[in-house]
Amino acid sequence: MRRKLFGLLTLVTLLFAMLPGLAAAAPPTQAAGKTYTIQKDDWLSKIADKEYGDILVYPAIVHYNNQKAETDSTFTRIEDPNLIEVGWTIYLPTPDEAAAYLQTIPPEERILVLATTTSTQDSGLLDVILPDFENQYNVQVDVIAVGTGQSLKLGQDGNADVVLVHARAQEDTFMQAGHGVRREDVMYNDFIIVGPASDPAGIKGSASAAEAFQKIAQAQAPFVSRGDESGTHTKEKAVWKAAGIEPAGAWYISAGQGMGAVLTMGDELQAYTLSDRATYLARTLQGINLQILVEGDKVLFNPYGVIAVNPEKGPQIDGDLANQFIDWLISVPTQEMISQFGVEEFGQPLFTPDSAPWRAAQSG
Repeated sequence: MRRKLFGLLTLVTLLFAMLPGLAAAAPPTQAAGKTYTIQKDDWLSKIADKEYGDILVYPAIVHYNNQKAETDSTFTRIEDPNLIEVGWTIYLPTPDEAAAYLQTIPPEERILVLATTTSTQDSGLLDVILPDFENQYNVQVDVIAVGTGQSLKLGQDGNADVVLVHARAQEDTFMQAGHGVRREDVMYNDFIIVGPASDPAGIKGSASAAEAFQKIAQAQAPFVSRGDESGTHTKEKAVWKAAGIEPAGAWYISAGQGMGAVLTMGDELQAYTLSDRATYLARTLQGINLQILVEGDKVLFNPYGVIAVNPEKGPQIDGDLANQFIDWLISVPTQEMISQFGVEEFGQPLFTPDSAPWRAAQSG
């Protein structure tokens, strides 16, 4: 009996001794990323902040998503981090994957986070002028191109060093609330009302933007709104208010998209929309057929301002670099670049420089 009991105890002891080895031999479980569908008002850095707590993780999202897209058509390849569309399915890597990828990117000496309206991006202006700043100051500029309202919110939340926007009332409110420490005029262009050449609402030749909007509403002709609290959307709402109309119904389409995407949608639907002139002209090179039907109303004036975010938002705000950027942007050489942007392609500049140093140089 003792021998049997001893044998049983020995067997149990051996089994317990083997357990660590068995556990070690089991293959480790590999955490997987997840699938994400782009929602209205999403942008990559916003998704990065929500999922990883860091807006600068977005390059890892692009990298791993595009890897997945090569072998799985479920995922949409991201060609430009600033251009994503509602309904796209993308892959979000695990936090470990994201961290590992970011370690492979050579660190830049300094990074400036610029939150700006989509018109500066979609028009191509930033692609032309920013390399000059980056080369002069050995800086990487990370552009977050969203609407004006979203850009100001990024600044308010301390997620951008500087904002470049076009809604003066919102800019003044931002400054008065202490979210910004310096604002400068940069440039201006104008808004235009575009639509199909057939002009079903008969707005061409309208005496004002408000009159044109009244005709669109009366005809219940399709109208695509930015619907994103951008500077353009703010101006559109002001025109509807001046027209005495609260737009609603199947004819009024709130897109929640940037200007370039709204123009593409308007072209596909043969709808009217309000656009800044620069983005519209840039999109004509990509084949949209919408026509300028109303322009020149003084209410359609579209000034742009640049604001340095208050460094008290946190240590992540580089106030010195933000001010260097503003000094560079409003300087006469940079304003000269702005004055020439678009001239070769369209015979006219897409933006008119308007900084204080530029105005002083012109008056002298």
